[in-house]
Amino acid sequence: MNKQHKWIYISLITALILTGCKSGQPKETATQPIAEPTIESETKITTVPALTDYVSAEYMTLADSWNSCDDTALAAVMRKASRGEKVTIACIGGSITQGTISSGSADSQPDLKKCYTDIFFEWWSDTFPDAEFTFINAGIGATDSYLGVHRVQKDVLDYKPDLVLVEYSVNDGNSIIDKRNYDNLVRRILLSENNPAVMLLFMGQTNGDTAQDIHSLIGFNYKLPMISYINVINAMMNDNLYTANQLSGDVTHPSALGHAITGELLWKYLNAVYIEKDNLGDPQPFNQTPVTNEVYINSEILDSLSLTPTSLGSFAESRKFDAFPNDWTCEDGEGSLVFTVNCSRLGLLYYCTTDGKSGQFEVYIDDKYAATVNADFSDGWGNYAAAKEIYSSEDAAEHTVEIKKAADSTGDSFTLLGILTSH
Repeated sequence: MNKQHKWIYISLITALILTGCKSGQPKETATQPIAEPTIESETKITTVPALTDYVSAEYMTLADSWNSCDDTALAAVMRKASRGEKVTIACIGGSITQGTISSGSADSQPDLKKCYTDIFFEWWSDTFPDAEFTFINAGIGATDSYLGVHRVQKDVLDYKPDLVLVEYSVNDGNSIIDKRNYDNLVRRILLSENNPAVMLLFMGQTNGDTAQDIHSLIGFNYKLPMISYINVINAMMNDNLYTANQLSGDVTHPSALGHAITGELLWKYLNAVYIEKDNLGDPQPFNQTPVTNEVYINSEILDSLSLTPTSLGSFAESRKFDAFPNDWTCEDGEGSLVFTVNCSRLGLLYYCTTDGKSGQFEVYIDDKYAATVNADFSDGWGNYAAAKEIYSSEDAAEHTVEIKKAADSTGDSFTLLGILTSH
């Protein structure tokens, strides 16, 4: 089969894990596969060397420090690719996944200036040149796993992926709610029709902030492959190998060096599993009990293409944000946007802007005040889509929702990007 790679980027903001451990068995060592390009066994297995050499065997053990992982699903994807079949690989996360690279003080050092997703995808295309790949980048900046679980069906699962990499450890917090949101997202992927393999990537800020603790709990319970970038850069900074300013120009987003390190971690983990891919058995159906309540397994985003308001007031259909283009916007704050929806939980997806024109709008559920959402992000770093849950119940029912400008609003403009519902 001729080499063919189809690149799909659902970049919705501008235009909008070193041995493969068998299920139930701990890793024997963490340093064997690192110096890989050729491994001798009964047959000669050759792997493609990593594009960079920033990560030592010692640091690699920090990136892959969980003993519960089951690599059989990941190995099955590799065996499929080795047969030259069609393989779909997706990444979902925030701006780091989307491809944001900050300006670090060591930007001139790495010859490789690519975001980690491109390096991750390149491992697959370089390792399996005869396979036909579809690569999906479903990263959207400033979004968390709460929004992720509502959009994952349309942005990822509808493509029937064989493998999904999840990255939300910078954008999520460490609350019980964040753990529930992330758990629901991961479970929704694992339980989806195509039964994809799942990898978890734990990023973190150079100041140490990360949701790795709660995210790794989910991965540990489901025996998923997990890679920790934050463990590695913390050690690198403690060892005075690199400074925070070299690894990130803004604390949050990796620099070119940070992305190269992330890509190398993933590359070496994949190589380690590749060496063992034919020794790992077939994956078992996912049947793990949930860590938290399954409240978003059936959730979606309703927009102007899928929902018709009963009253528009001064709202009109528009396209303010390419990531979620089918919105309703009002410019003068007059009248109310009213719609009826059947759900157990309801949230709003709205556009926060830096221009000083957006205001504070009240939300009423069945004629009762529920919340006020603030779309004013004056002097902020940029416009973004905010998601907030407004109503929750154990039972689904029909509800009337009204959105109108607060009496003391500082602005008249408001854009509703979508309604987040679950059943």
